[in-house]
Amino acid sequence: MTGQEAAASVASARVRKALAWLLGGFALFGFLSRRREPAAAVGDPRADELRRKLDESRAIVEERDEFEGAELTVDRAEPAPEDPGSRRRAVHESARATVDQMRRR
Repeated sequence: MTGQEAAASVASARVRKALAWLLGGFALFGFLSRRREPAAAVGDPRADELRRKLDESRAIVEERDEFEGAELTVDRAEPAPEDPGSRRRAVHESARATVDQMRRR
């Protein structure tokens, strides 16, 4: 190893050590600042308002579920036609009757 290589490796070790301390300091600062944030957010009036709105919306959802439970579903209200062909014929007959009625006027 030459003198220059030895000096470069010593400087690199000093730089790495200083960089490690610097990064460790940033990590410690981030950890400590994160621990303090929830204590400040506890008394936020906006959070209380959002909680109140959430409670109201849950009550509305429960009322809606209760209301919809009493409704008659579509499949029970009207029976399905026997086959699409008979439904199609009934619609065409109705349309022809309407056209004939319009032509008579």
